[in-house]
Amino acid sequence: MNNPIWVMTSAFKSLTLPQIIERTLEIQSQGMELCVFRRDGSRKDHVATHLDYESFGPADARKLLDTCHASGLRFSIGAYDNLIGGDPAERVRNQDHILRLIRIAHLLGGNANNVKVGTFVGYNHELGRQDRGFQKNLDEYARVFRHIVKYAEDLGVTLLYENCPMEGWMPATTPTTYNNLPGTLAARKLMYTLIPSRAHGETYDPSHDVWQNIDPADAIRASDLTRIHRVHVKGTRQLHNAARVHWGALYPMQSVDPDLARKAGVPVPANEWDRHHYEPMLPGFGGCDSMDWRAFLETLMQLGYDGPFVIENEGANSAHTGNLGATVQGFRTAVLCLAPIVWPLRPAGYEFDRAGLAPFTPAASKDIPVTTMKDLGCAP
Repeated sequence: MNNPIWVMTSAFKSLTLPQIIERTLEIQSQGMELCVFRRDGSRKDHVATHLDYESFGPADARKLLDTCHASGLRFSIGAYDNLIGGDPAERVRNQDHILRLIRIAHLLGGNANNVKVGTFVGYNHELGRQDRGFQKNLDEYARVFRHIVKYAEDLGVTLLYENCPMEGWMPATTPTTYNNLPGTLAARKLMYTLIPSRAHGETYDPSHDVWQNIDPADAIRASDLTRIHRVHVKGTRQLHNAARVHWGALYPMQSVDPDLARKAGVPVPANEWDRHHYEPMLPGFGGCDSMDWRAFLETLMQLGYDGPFVIENEGANSAHTGNLGATVQGFRTAVLCLAPIVWPLRPAGYEFDRAGLAPFTPAASKDIPVTTMKDLGCAP
C-alpha cells in the first residue's frame, strides 16, 4: 500500500512545464500524466500540449528525466483523439501523432522508466451505422492498432486506452453516445483477444462506469488486473433531474424540434455533452459523488494494484471554473481523500514512502526517426 498519486496536466493548459512541476509538488503528488495533444488537432476540449513533440530528441529526453529526478517526480505522456473514425485525413494525423508519442516514450526509457502512452481508440460511425457495426469497429481497430501496438512493443513501450465513451464527441443530434471503442469492459476484453500483445493495456476511469450504473469495484474484479496500468481519479454525481425521469438512465437524451419539446414539456440537450445525467467531480471536493471510493480503492489494494492514481480534474467547481486556485484546491482535496487508503501511516500522518522509488534508467543514447502509419505499411 504505497501507490503514487499523479496529476493529469490537462487542467493546467496555460502553464509551462516548470510551473506544472511546481504545482504538482504543491499538491503533494508524485508524478504527472503529461498531455501532449497535437497543436493543430480538431479536438478543442480538455486538450493541452506540454512537450514539444515536433522536435523532441535524446537531449530533450535526458533533460526531462534529469528535471523530474531532481524534483522526485515520475511521469507518462498521452493524447486522446479518434484514431479509427472521423475525418479520414484527421484520423491518419492522429495515428501518426500517437506514433510520435511512442517514439518519445522510447527515448525517455519506455517501460523501464514506467513512461507509457495514454490514448483513446475512437469509433467509426460510418461502420457503426451498418449491420454488425460494432464488430466492424473491432475489425477496424485490429487492422489499425496491430501496427501501432507492434511498433510500441518493438520499442519497449506500452500503450494505454482510457475507457471514456466520449458521449459528447458527436453532435447532440446523433442517436448514439458510444464514441470510443474501449468504453465497455466487454470491448476491452475483445480488443486484447484480437491483439494478444502485452504492449497495450488500459487506464481505468471509474467515473465512466458509475454514470452507466455499473459498480467500478465489480468492473475491476471482472478485469484482467495485469492490463490496468493507470487509474484515473474522477468522480461522478448522478443527477436525479427531470431529464432522467423523461428519458431514462439507459438512453441518451435525444435532440428533437425545440418548439415541439417546449410545447410537450420535454427536456432536450443543452449541448453535445448534456446527454446523460451526471456531473464530473473530484472525490471529497464540494460534496459527495455517486461512488464508494473506499470500496473501490480497497478492491484495487486487495487485488494488488500498485500503479499510479492519476487525478483527472474536470470538476465543475474546480478546473472548469478557470480559477487556478480552485483547480489546485480540487487536486489537493483528491490527494487527501485517497491518502488514508493508498499511503502508509507514518509519524506525520499518511505519506507516500519514497524509499522504494527506483531511479530512472538513462535515456536512449541513439535517436530514431519519426515513423508514420504509411511507413508501417498501414493503408488509410
